[in-house]
Amino acid sequence: MISVALAGKPNAGKSTFYEAATDAEVDVGNYPFTTIDPNRGVSHVRTDCPCLARDERCGRENCHDGKRYVPIELLDVAGLVPGAHEGRGLGNQFLDALTDADVVLQVVDAAGATDAEGAPVEVGDYDPVEEVDFVEREMDQWLAGIVDDNWESVERKGRSPDFDIDDALRDMLTGFGATEYDVATVLRAADYPAEPGHWGDDDREDLARRIREQTKPIVVVANKADIAPEENIQRLLESEKPVVPATADGELALQRAAGAGAIDYDPGDTDFEVTGDLSASQRDGLEQIREVTAQYDGTGVQAALNTAVYDLLDQITVYPVESETHWTDTKGRMLPDAHLLDTGSGPQELAYAVHTDIGEGYLHAVDARSDRRIGEDHELAEGDVVKIVSTAN
Repeated sequence: MISVALAGKPNAGKSTFYEAATDAEVDVGNYPFTTIDPNRGVSHVRTDCPCLARDERCGRENCHDGKRYVPIELLDVAGLVPGAHEGRGLGNQFLDALTDADVVLQVVDAAGATDAEGAPVEVGDYDPVEEVDFVEREMDQWLAGIVDDNWESVERKGRSPDFDIDDALRDMLTGFGATEYDVATVLRAADYPAEPGHWGDDDREDLARRIREQTKPIVVVANKADIAPEENIQRLLESEKPVVPATADGELALQRAAGAGAIDYDPGDTDFEVTGDLSASQRDGLEQIREVTAQYDGTGVQAALNTAVYDLLDQITVYPVESETHWTDTKGRMLPDAHLLDTGSGPQELAYAVHTDIGEGYLHAVDARSDRRIGEDHELAEGDVVKIVSTAN
């Protein structure tokens, strides 16, 4: 399952974002380090369900009238303060928790209502643009420290006659979240000395930065957009990183109102409809949220998750079925499962995603939309419905 981590300084709204994105209650407080132990939960990315192409909706639990919600893991960890890579705050605990994350959502207090340490200040008293590169810097320095700590071992291996620096770096870097593919990609794109003893601090820092960029891409969530000065949002949007304005508080309020039957709303909708009786204050509160969703095409919570998974990680959603005619499994359930795959994946990658045995016994696949057999070199696309034929079926 794709793992998305929430990062940022304390009190920027990470835990509220987590609660809104997972429907899980967590400790939320207006003080640093409200979160100490990492919270792990299931969230979802949203896409159009293939059932929209048929006469009836699939009726799956994660499909709301054609809005398909595909599960991912969401990780909320302790807040990060300057100097975390040196152990300040809960820094090492935070950074260690990021090891297995595929992508990072950096939650920034766009309102400027908390200082660099996460302590509350007046709205606008702190410049949120200062936060944009903050998590990136801490992660780079943390990884550079790990490389430094392990470099003596690399140098010892370098004395062996059959030493290969690519192999040595691969052994070291795969220990904290990088895959062999990640390491190979970084080493192909860089020009490093062949002998470990010839490496300098700049080389090791460059390696750490490249590995972080390869393994932990970052989306900036400009949170508290509902109370942030407009100029703060605009300046954040000028960042070179992808930035999504958001109000986690607003998303949580909409979901609670929907749960109470007061409004008709699904996560990721750009608007909502009032369906129940509301007090004047409740109506006013919802209308304030509506102003934000109208300006930013939603609360930004779902958009941030989708940006991280579909854009930065370049994933597609593919649906395996048993019946290419009815798009059902053996129990007659339409479109029972959805899998996230790398763009460019073929039908055999889908087979392995379903089950290792299915992948190992793969024979061929059928595109259920066209009812035609597809080859192993066929590139799957977003929303494809595929029947896998395997000896393990």
